[in-house]
Amino acid sequence: MLRAYHEAVLAPYEEQMRARVDAERSAGCRALMDGGVEGMLAGLSPMTRWSRPVLHVKYPVEDRDLHLDGRGLTLVPSYFSWDAPVSLAAPELQPVLCYPLLHEPAVPASHPLAESPSTPLTVLLGSSRAVALRVIAAGATTGEIARAAGVSASSASRHATALRGAGLITSHRNGPSVLHTLTPVGAAVLRAATRAPSGGPAVR
Repeated sequence: MLRAYHEAVLAPYEEQMRARVDAERSAGCRALMDGGVEGMLAGLSPMTRWSRPVLHVKYPVEDRDLHLDGRGLTLVPSYFSWDAPVSLAAPELQPVLCYPLLHEPAVPASHPLAESPSTPLTVLLGSSRAVALRVIAAGATTGEIARAAGVSASSASRHATALRGAGLITSHRNGPSVLHTLTPVGAAVLRAATRAPSGGPAVR
């Protein structure tokens, strides 16, 4: 019964869920690298507020304190939580904080890229934008796109704008930079292109 439920309810949206969680992890890792633990916690979620040494969480029940006592805290982005974070705590275990993802607007089924693509990325997008999409898969700033594609910052910005307009990426400000991550459609395009056989005409 559980398998049938999974196939009917979850499997059709697995690509979208995986892409959204991957994007959140990329953004979190980038915030951690750029600003350390405090930088990551400061931008964790609109429902949390970091005021050293306390992480304040908007919680739907009465105020309560959870003291870590050196146990650490596991952060889990939740695709299915749409309202408020949920904390899981037991005295003998490391506490867990499940926080809601910020969901992107759904891509309509009529979107031209919503179909499963099978064309290699370079043919589909051109060489620079194909490189940009691959780099963005791990989360990338506009400057990193420019360096990877060997183009100017202004050209990289135009490529990112085009990819965002096509529904392949989403962009969020991360301090002084803009961090680009894949949308579910972008992740599906990249995975399909990776599986597709090489060959065919090159775009010049």
